Amino acid sequence: MRQLKVYTSLWAMQPHDQSGIKLPYDQVCEMVAGAGFDGMAIDLGASDVAVAHAVRPHMQANGLTPLIVAFPKTIESLEDTLHMAADFGAPFVDVIGQVMPVALDDMVPVIESWMGMADRIGVPVQFETHRNCITNDLYTTLQLLDRIPDMRICADLSHYVVDREFWFPLSDQDLGLMSRILQRSDSFQGRVASRQQIQLQLDFPQHQKWVALFKDWWREGLAGWRARNATGDCIFVCELGPPEYAMTGPDGREMSNRWEEAQVIKSWVRQIWDDLGGDG
Repeated sequence: MRQLKVYTSLWAMQPHDQSGIKLPYDQVCEMVAGAGFDGMAIDLGASDVAVAHAVRPHMQANGLTPLIVAFPKTIESLEDTLHMAADFGAPFVDVIGQVMPVALDDMVPVIESWMGMADRIGVPVQFETHRNCITNDLYTTLQLLDRIPDMRICADLSHYVVDREFWFPLSDQDLGLMSRILQRSDSFQGRVASRQQIQLQLDFPQHQKWVALFKDWWREGLAGWRARNATGDCIFVCELGPPEYAMTGPDGREMSNRWEEAQVIKSWVRQIWDDLGGDG
């Protein structure tokens, strides 16, 4: 049986809206579970291991599955995170690798080392499409995928929309490049970007062309995942970050309510999944 599991991010909940108030972990977890999310990503770039251990019992009490997001600065440092993820019961580790050689030939052994480590420990890894990491560039990442057939992706396409400054509408060639990423993606992250902004407000009229584009990509990604997987959980993380990811006005206040927007994305993605045939 295939199931869609929708998570949010602890980082996105600190603070969760334009009030700027950072709620205690027990209240955060109650809110997330009460809104119908299945889990929560713990971002070790925005927090640390101590935070992960502090929030863990509250996630367990509310039936939330943890997902570990790692930012390893050395090849060796990922090993401790993989052991922690195994102990936490995380479905995989989302790697945003801070080991960033310039040459493709030097990148390949870094990725292969991390994949070998994951196989040895028994925790899957996925490499997130993200700026300021080893998958920073779309073109280089596509070459990595060609060189390493077993490399799997966590697709946050917002980073490549900004990094490549794609014109709208995207050309068939550029859409094809993004499709190649989606074809190798085993999980997905929810944020809508434009060629200039990493995180757009979902209901502004001028943003609707980008919202429609990302919905199309999410549909394509989920359909591809279903075609490759007869069973298992497809994980989609709604990750709407606080300022300065979130745009603010002259008073420093966010221009939209990210907590409400995360639930909107959740409903969109679940509708897309249902339209593709539900859980069967």
